[in-house]
Amino acid sequence: MRISRRLAGFLCAALALAACAPAATPTPQIIRETVEVPVEVTRIAEVPVERPADPGSLVVYSGRSESLVGPVISQFTEATGIQVDVRYGSTSEIAATLLEEGASSPADVFFAQDPGGLGAVADAGLFALLPEDILARVPAEYRSPDGLWVGISARARVVVYNTDALSPDDLPADIWDFTDSQWAGRLGWAPTNGSFHAMVTAMRVAWGDERTRAWLEGIQANNPVVFEGNAPIVEAVGAGEIEVGFVNHYYLYRFLKEQGEGFKARNYFLPGGGPGSLVMVAGAGRLANGPNAANAHRFLEFMLSTVAQQYFAGQTYEYPLVAGVNTPAGLPPLSDLNRLDIDMTALADLRGTTQLLGEVGVLP
Repeated sequence: MRISRRLAGFLCAALALAACAPAATPTPQIIRETVEVPVEVTRIAEVPVERPADPGSLVVYSGRSESLVGPVISQFTEATGIQVDVRYGSTSEIAATLLEEGASSPADVFFAQDPGGLGAVADAGLFALLPEDILARVPAEYRSPDGLWVGISARARVVVYNTDALSPDDLPADIWDFTDSQWAGRLGWAPTNGSFHAMVTAMRVAWGDERTRAWLEGIQANNPVVFEGNAPIVEAVGAGEIEVGFVNHYYLYRFLKEQGEGFKARNYFLPGGGPGSLVMVAGAGRLANGPNAANAHRFLEFMLSTVAQQYFAGQTYEYPLVAGVNTPAGLPPLSDLNRLDIDMTALADLRGTTQLLGEVGVLP
């Protein structure tokens, strides 16, 4: 398979980051099952499914962790009988693998943490066009404009702050203002994290490379504490080790669930909008050469069902994307956020982002 320069760059960047149709079956029968939905307030959902005697199998390459999506994938198997073989890894690693495997990949579905990986695989021509009835379940801004992948859930970038040290009135409206010297020694970030890369890519789209470079250099001048991921940042903020961190919104809720309302950290949704208010989707697409197209479509339909959307809202504290499913308690609705208006496919330029991060010394 011939890979474009852009895709080759994605592959190289992903590898660098890693280093730091079934046989005919008998007539289907209709089975009505009771499926337990693991949300904070347990609900029981009756899911009518059409299950052949041999429902077949499915191969999913997941850039989402097993702890996040393993339970809902198990629910899919319970409801449909379809056996799912899941390969887990980071979104960049899985995307790079798909680019290497090309048309010979055994994968039926790519379930990605962010639109960057989805865009790279789409650009390689590896995705099949999705049926309109699947695409139509999600607002247009949260799916591929070409119909090649669909958003499953959404996450917002936020500032998490220590409540003993700060109040919302102390925080700026725009992420740019954290370059001010008053924030020296008070910040934390995770520069190797994929969601951070998505935010920096959004900065490049919204601001241009030079202003993004200036922001990175300004934050560096304030000596931020470096963490490996979002969860350690939230933990450090809650412990008072730092006052502010740049994270995804949902990590805080895991700590509040475990430690209660006394946990000394809260989210701040930047009211000024811009790249610091980026809303990202986790999404999925069907591989064009996957052998289980029908089961892949059923998988996507299930992930966009009320059952699965309630799971993402209640268990992982993400934003559901399907109408009629409530936003998690305590979260402002997506419609209330002053979020960055950006085409999700514009977040696919991982190469340019990692190159810039390397040039300013944020990445080795």
